[in-house]
Amino acid sequence: MATSSESTLRGNKSFTALATANLLAHSAEQIALAAAPLIAVLALGAGGVESGALQAAWTLPFLLFAIPAGMLADRMSRRSLMMSAELLRFASLILILALSLMNQLSWPLLAFLGFIGVCGTVLFSVAAPATVPALVPAHLLSTANARIELARTTALTAGPAIGGLLISGTGAGGAFGLAAGLSMLAVVSLARIAKPVQVVRKPRKPVQEIRDGVAFVFSHRLLAPIFATQFVFNVALFVILAVFVPHAIHHLRLSPSAVGIILGMFGFGMVVGAVLAPRIMAAVPFGAVVAIGPIFGFAGSLAILSTTVVANPILAGLGFFLLGAGPILWIISTTTLRQSVTPPELLGRVSAINTLAYGARPIGAGVGALVSGLFSIEACLFVASLGFAIQVGIIMLSPAVKLERQPVMAVA
Repeated sequence: MATSSESTLRGNKSFTALATANLLAHSAEQIALAAAPLIAVLALGAGGVESGALQAAWTLPFLLFAIPAGMLADRMSRRSLMMSAELLRFASLILILALSLMNQLSWPLLAFLGFIGVCGTVLFSVAAPATVPALVPAHLLSTANARIELARTTALTAGPAIGGLLISGTGAGGAFGLAAGLSMLAVVSLARIAKPVQVVRKPRKPVQEIRDGVAFVFSHRLLAPIFATQFVFNVALFVILAVFVPHAIHHLRLSPSAVGIILGMFGFGMVVGAVLAPRIMAAVPFGAVVAIGPIFGFAGSLAILSTTVVANPILAGLGFFLLGAGPILWIISTTTLRQSVTPPELLGRVSAINTLAYGARPIGAGVGALVSGLFSIEACLFVASLGFAIQVGIIMLSPAVKLERQPVMAVA
């Protein structure tokens, strides 16, 4: 049975339009992300170097453009910015599809057009959470963010499988055609957001605007430790991801399909956490929910580390489930906290700085490669667990975990 909060959100046409667009946009992104490397290897003859360059091109915009995207989100209509972002993604996908159908696609063109499309992803990812507080009342923020994250995690879980199936069955046409169609449907859904989502203020010098956002986050007693925790979490997570597949194949003696199932537990955990989030946040103090993510992350890393001693795939699956279920509660609760304490005119830039934490991921992958090369995969898993222990320490020493309830909304 739906709760009153969920029923209220369903009746909010503008929020429903945003949530639908979020599902469509992330589905388009995940299908394309799954299809691109498969097309590069199977149809374009890409090797390890080319595949690495492709992955770099499709992730680099998060590092390069998150802060400028946040500035744009505070300068212009966020609905218009999201629509422009999806149109940019749609254009890149249509060009990839057309070039593929004409047999003119090469891996450098795939990398370049993917880079353009991911620029749209960055704009959307920054503007969407900054839009939510203008569409729903403060007491519904947690429930609204849970719906947004459930859509994202559903796309994250299903998108790669759909992309892989389409590439196997129809080649690039089916995968990129579907992704482009979903992206255009997201534009249509965004156009249904009828409420004005912000008051656009007169812009100042870009450097000063960026400085204001950075200063707000890193001087805030709640937001600064949250950013640090998230940064360390992402480093530690990608240390594990960098080495888990060879560990699973060589040490756990698992088949590729079994490895896929274990890795899929991460997405399954995220979906379960997103579904249960509204009830959990209603039942326990707000600060306790903030603490759950880092604690579950640490527990998950210990479960995976234990497979170096006890070669049990169930422990590995449990570890990835915890790495997904707990941290999705972290994302929902800390997004709600960020939206609550940030003045509306700073929401875009503060959201962008949060997005920068994803820049820790290539750092984690590099640490994994370095430690495994110098020592061993087992040493990598130990280093990752140490990182997860550090992020627990950071958040447990912060005032965020002492919050009894969601902070009062900041005003302009």
